[in-house]
Amino acid sequence: MTGIGRRRSSSPSLLRTVAAVGSACLLAGCGVIPGATGGSREPLTVMTWAPENSRATNMPGMPAMGQAYARWVNSQGGVGGRELRVLTCNEGNAPMEAAACARRAVQEGAVAVVGSYSQHGRAFMPRLEAAGIPYIGGYGLSDDEFKSPTSYPVNGGQPALLAGNGLQLADSCDRVSLVRPDSVTGADLPYILNAGLTRGHHRKAADIPTADDAGAYTEEARRSREQVGDDGGCVTAALGEHTANFFDSFRRLPPDGRDVRVSSVLGSVDQPLIDRTGGAKGPFEGAYVTGWYPEAGDERWGAMKRVIREHAFADNRIDPADAGVQTTWIAYTVLQRVVESLGDQEVTPGAIIHALDRGVRVDTGGLTPPLRWRYEDMLGTPATPRTVNHQVTFQVVREGRLVAHKEGFVDVGPTLREAAAL
Repeated sequence: MTGIGRRRSSSPSLLRTVAAVGSACLLAGCGVIPGATGGSREPLTVMTWAPENSRATNMPGMPAMGQAYARWVNSQGGVGGRELRVLTCNEGNAPMEAAACARRAVQEGAVAVVGSYSQHGRAFMPRLEAAGIPYIGGYGLSDDEFKSPTSYPVNGGQPALLAGNGLQLADSCDRVSLVRPDSVTGADLPYILNAGLTRGHHRKAADIPTADDAGAYTEEARRSREQVGDDGGCVTAALGEHTANFFDSFRRLPPDGRDVRVSSVLGSVDQPLIDRTGGAKGPFEGAYVTGWYPEAGDERWGAMKRVIREHAFADNRIDPADAGVQTTWIAYTVLQRVVESLGDQEVTPGAIIHALDRGVRVDTGGLTPPLRWRYEDMLGTPATPRTVNHQVTFQVVREGRLVAHKEGFVDVGPTLREAAAL
C-alpha cells in the first residue's frame, strides 16, 4: 500500500475512496501509484563476453562497447523504460572459460547474451539453450551460432566473408593462395573461398594450413607466394589476430620481382591493424578486404561514434573501426528494438525469443539490411541455416585507409548455397 494507508488521521471513507481510485486506475491502465509494490520496471540484465589477454584473437572492445551502450541508453531513460545492466566475462579463447561465462549468465538471470565473441559454440550454446537464453549478435565464428534455435546472428559470419573474398579476388587476381588455421573450423574455409572464386569463373586457391598462434610464418609466406604464379597473383590470409604476423613475414621475404597483392577479411585485417602496421607505408597498402559492414569512415556509423565519444570515457579498448565493436553496437540495437516491441510485457528470455521468432524487424540505420529472424528469412543451408544477413562489402586499402572497393552490399547467399553443395 501507499503512505496514505499509514496516516492515523485517515478516515475509513477516505481509504475506501483511495482504494476505489487505485482500482479504477489499474483497470484503465493509469500510471503506477508512487511507492506501490511491483510498480517499477525491473532492470534488464544481459551479458557480453569476449576473450581478453589470450594467446589467440582478443576482443576487449566488445564488452567495453556493451558497457558504453548501457551508460548511453540508461542516460536516455533505459531500454523501454528499463535500466540496462551489462555483465561482462573473459571468454579466454578456451572451451572451459566459455562454458563458465554461459553458466554465470544463467546464474545472474541474464535475459540475453549480446554481441559476444567465441569460437567455442559447442561449449557454451547448450547451456544457453537449456536455460532458454537467446544469443544475439555473436561474432559469427562457430557453426553453433548459425544452427542453434536460440541464436540470432546479425551477420553471415566467417563463411560470408570467405565467400565474398572469393568473389572479390576472382575479379582482381590471376591466382590465389589461402593461408588459414589448421583447425576444425579452418578446414572449411578453402571450400567456401573456392565457391566464391568458382562463381567468379576463377580457378581454385592453393590451400596452406598453419597454426593460428605462431610468432612468424616465413615458410608459409614463401609457399603462398610460390603458388600464385609469376604476376598478378594474390595471397589471402584469415588467421584472426595473427594475420598481421603472417603478413609481416610475407613482407620480409627477399624480393623476387613479382607483383603479388595481399588480401584478407574483416576481423583478420581492420583499420586499427592497418594503422598499427604503418598505414600507407605498411604491408596492407593496396590490400583487398571483405567485410560485413560499410567502411569505418561511412557516415552511418555516426550514432555509434557519438556514444563512444560521450559515454566510453576515453576507454582505449573501444575503437569504432573494430569489427567486434561494430558487431556489438548492432547487436545491442537489436536488443533495444526487441525490448521496445514488448511494451509493458515482462521481459524474459522467452519473451525475447518469442518476439524474434515472430518476426520483429530491426532497422540498423543502413549498417546491415533490415534484420528479421522468421523461418522464411533464413538462408537454410545445412552449415548455416539461421543466417539472415548474407550481405558483404568489398573494401581496399588506399593511402592507409579502408575505403569502398565496390559501392553497396554484395549478396553472397547464392555462393554459400553452392559451397554447401560441394
